[in-house]
Amino acid sequence: MRDGRLIIVSAPSGAGKTSLIGALLAQYQDDDMVVSVSHTTRAKRPRERDGVDYHFVDAKTFALMVDQGAFLEHAEVFGNHYGTSRQAVAEELAHGQDVVLEIDWQGARMVRAEFPHTLDIFILPPSRAELAARLKTRGEDNSKVINRRMNEARREISHYGDYANLVVNDDFDQALAHVTSIVEAARCGTRLPRQDMKTLLDELLSEN
Repeated sequence: MRDGRLIIVSAPSGAGKTSLIGALLAQYQDDDMVVSVSHTTRAKRPRERDGVDYHFVDAKTFALMVDQGAFLEHAEVFGNHYGTSRQAVAEELAHGQDVVLEIDWQGARMVRAEFPHTLDIFILPPSRAELAARLKTRGEDNSKVINRRMNEARREISHYGDYANLVVNDDFDQALAHVTSIVEAARCGTRLPRQDMKTLLDELLSEN
């Protein structure tokens, strides 16, 4: 049985990482890839299921888990706390499963500190205008929250240099194919060259 691998997928809110991760896992029918279910203090949204989308816990429980070293990584995002169970990840890796971590740049740094050979992928939107349009289309946030998410997106994207792989989610099928090729290359012990995205990154990081 092969050893499992950690796969970090990060992106600003609205870039489509959750949909890409779901489609990626659907391609692997032999059950050798799973997504880690994070703990969070965030309130449960409609249609979300405890233990499936997240493990929803209160702030006191989360703080206790931090003190006990229960998290492989944890971070605060928009006033809510998120953490990845150290024990759950260890068990999945021991069973030869690749484990996908849907985490931000803060959590990614913590994971790399313990697992320096982790495969990491950063998902980029095709433009700031498209990112704003996607956030509005979701219909989950008011304009004030959307503006805050756009500002946070710039800060998140500014850490793109930490990641070995960048993927633009413009055409979903093409983005999925790119993510899949990165994973398959890693499984073969190789690494795809990172594409030059300077023009796009300059636009995404612009304050205008």
